Amino acid sequence: MKHIVITGTSRGIGFELAQQYANEGHKVLALSRNTKPLDTVNHKNITTISVDLSSEVDINKAVVFVKKEWSKVDILINNAGKLVNKPFEQLTTQDFEEVYKVNVFAVAALTRSLLPFMDKGSHVVTVSSMGGIQGSMKFPGLAAYSSAKGAVITLSELLAEEYKEQQIAFNVLALGAVQTEMLEEAFPGYVAPLSAKEMASYIFDFALNGNKYYNGKVLQVSSSTP
Repeated sequence: MKHIVITGTSRGIGFELAQQYANEGHKVLALSRNTKPLDTVNHKNITTISVDLSSEVDINKAVVFVKKEWSKVDILINNAGKLVNKPFEQLTTQDFEEVYKVNVFAVAALTRSLLPFMDKGSHVVTVSSMGGIQGSMKFPGLAAYSSAKGAVITLSELLAEEYKEQQIAFNVLALGAVQTEMLEEAFPGYVAPLSAKEMASYIFDFALNGNKYYNGKVLQVSSSTP
């Protein structure tokens, strides 16, 4: 049994992933602003906490829970994301800040806060995007989102180096198109080749076992463009 923290669990991949781990007997701490979808599922292995990841005060709620109830974290999956789809000349500094707060700063803050509870063999998996891969096809309107997803890739590569002596692994999954609400925001009307449930199944296995094979790596999980 693993103790697993997942962000962005109110919908899409995170919602499916929390249930898959819980159904296999793992303990899940599900962090999202909207806890109602998983509260409705009412699984005995899932604890939900309403967290605004752009607030370090809110992030501390997760730390307090882990310290009191678990005392350890085996896997952290940074899955939450925020997307703004606007032409570049319409993007404001506030737009960039809001996207970076969730996609980059929250990843750094939550990871930093939970590292004291991680031992040798722990795995931090950050969900990025093909849009953050250098040299990949880019799409108009996604300047804030894709640049943030690129930043978090570099952050994870650096942390893998910084924590290699502690044998805590950091890896990134750069996802292609998955049929989620966020995909609809980015590419209205596009039909993806994978469902959220299918992608969750891939991440499920990778987070449990990928650190045996990879550290500081970015895996491109995409069968289509976008």
